[in-house]
Amino acid sequence: MSSHVPAGCDSEHLHCCCGGERGDPGGVLRREFLKTAGIAFTATAMAGCTWSALKAGVGDSLQPTAPARQPLRVKPVFTYATYKRRSKTSWRPWGGIQTQEQADAEVRRIRGELETLQAEADFPLEFLPVSPVRSPNELKAVGDLAGADAIVIYAAGGPESTFKAAVETGKDVIFFVRHRSGPLYQWYEIISPCYLRQHSDTLKVEGVDFTDVVVDSQEDIAWRLRALCGLKNTLGSRIVCIGGPSGWWTPKAPDLARAKWKLDLPIVSYKDLGTIIKEAKTDKETMKRARHRADTYLQDRGVSLETKKKYVEGCFLLDDIFRRLMAEADAKAITVNRCMGTIMQVADAVACLTLSTLNDAGYLAFCESDFVAIPAGILMANITGRPSFLNDPTYPHHGITTLAHCTAPRRMDGKRLEPARIVTHFESDFGAAPKVEFRKGQVITNVLPDFKEERWVGLKGEIVDAPFLPICRSQIDVAYEADDRLVAERMPGFHWMTAYGDWRREIGYALKKIPIAWEDLG
Repeated sequence: MSSHVPAGCDSEHLHCCCGGERGDPGGVLRREFLKTAGIAFTATAMAGCTWSALKAGVGDSLQPTAPARQPLRVKPVFTYATYKRRSKTSWRPWGGIQTQEQADAEVRRIRGELETLQAEADFPLEFLPVSPVRSPNELKAVGDLAGADAIVIYAAGGPESTFKAAVETGKDVIFFVRHRSGPLYQWYEIISPCYLRQHSDTLKVEGVDFTDVVVDSQEDIAWRLRALCGLKNTLGSRIVCIGGPSGWWTPKAPDLARAKWKLDLPIVSYKDLGTIIKEAKTDKETMKRARHRADTYLQDRGVSLETKKKYVEGCFLLDDIFRRLMAEADAKAITVNRCMGTIMQVADAVACLTLSTLNDAGYLAFCESDFVAIPAGILMANITGRPSFLNDPTYPHHGITTLAHCTAPRRMDGKRLEPARIVTHFESDFGAAPKVEFRKGQVITNVLPDFKEERWVGLKGEIVDAPFLPICRSQIDVAYEADDRLVAERMPGFHWMTAYGDWRREIGYALKKIPIAWEDLG
């Protein structure tokens, strides 16, 4: 079940991105003014691409691979002060770091903890050297501060003006204070009343809040950095839009995605896609590769074929084409508009299995070009390092809801391929789509984006069944602990995004930076 507000692409006067020089921005991606359902927006158009040019871009026999996530570069800053004993007066504040020797020992402790944190991180992470500073001027003089994405302040002591200088860099800032993990820090006592609340009863500073303070726990630093890494890799993402960008009954969705997430949405028109497919089908080596990849996929013991093999081969041809289009656009993500009809006529295939295999290979691939939900899928995938499953929800009842779609990834935990039956796309009863046998008992995170990009809802669940109802092929019954009425009243938008694992705290932490309100129903 899906409905679309179509977005067209008039590429008559655009140059072919594939034919342009990569060093010449004018020859690679041209910006054109488009209109969708009366809503004006700017789009990047990729026009006139040919299969020959796409092959030449990465090599005929070379299969493009998904780009890795970019590492989060973090600058650790140790703020402190030293004190001298004075007679018959208070000469030192709270804290276990009072001398330079104690400060030097603490820097060594921090280095060791960061080495362990980086080695154990399940996301790309790079720590710059620890810089001890005693004033805002010393902070401003730190040479490698400008190259960091985020700052972790180890607030043992020193003036709050140093904190202000860090926040004013515009970088994300996390404060770490010690209670029992080492020598007690002065700011463990006063970071809330003296800095965050500025001697008042409410938050007064801008750029940081109470969720940016960590006490003792290295894991609490890690999950915040995981969230920021996901956010870094999401903001400014480029996602190739087959047939143009759209939104589920929300024509402004692409504009909102650009405004909130700085997404770049290069378009491949269906006219150009049809030309590429037609040419690719005349290429013997290309078709041989598609048949070989289909055979390899179907040899998996966890896969059973319940549709025509030629449909699977057609999906791997699309997989090959989509990878090369993403490589040409320097993109990691792709989405297909009007996939309930148009793609079938142009490709003589559905995109369902193709999007599944691309997700399993580390790309981000979504059906329906729904930019109400796609930003959530990109963010979750970049936080978790796992695919996101775009799905249709149903009405919550008795602690259960059913989620379903025909494009589910199989590598939902980022490692193991779940078993799958390869059947037809449900609504058309055509082509090849995976009926993924999701893992029962698996904890999942569901993100429910709203139409206005103002409020997202989080719902932790557990997969209790993977039935085969007469609906979209990959389907799960999800149990949750929230009240049914609360879920029904608070669920916004339409499409949900689902990922294996519980990632609610990371998603909520990332969203406050956008900002989008996060409502956790767990």
